[in-house]
Amino acid sequence: QVQLVESGGGLVQPGGSLRLSCAASGLILDDYVIGWFRQAPGKMREGASCISGEDGSTYYADSVKGRFTISRDNAKNTVYLQMNSLKPEDTAVYYCAALEILITTAHDMCVEVDTRFWGQGTQVSVSS
Repeated sequence: QVQLVESGGGLVQPGGSLRLSCAASGLILDDYVIGWFRQAPGKMREGASCISGEDGSTYYADSVKGRFTISRDNAKNTVYLQMNSLKPEDTAVYYCAALEILITTAHDMCVEVDTRFWGQGTQVSVSS
């Protein structure tokens, strides 16, 4: 079965960096859109960034554009989210998610928060 395991979260000061990893098993990255979603306390879950396995196309929410970079390593079946210039408003639980490319695109998956498989989440806290 499909499993997504996130790692790399933690506490960082404003302006700092973190790299999240999503290790996938039970699927082939080329066949899926993989996304990073986040949910802050009292707020709805939102798509931060998504990447298509078909052509590598990406989507970034306006709030993270220019600061976050999504990438994938097919050999390791892992997707990364490099987060730079972190702000307190980036504090949230970050989830990795996957949906087949036949059903969605990087843009649609992130904007519609439409996915099939979820990881357990990793906490990112940005505070001085």
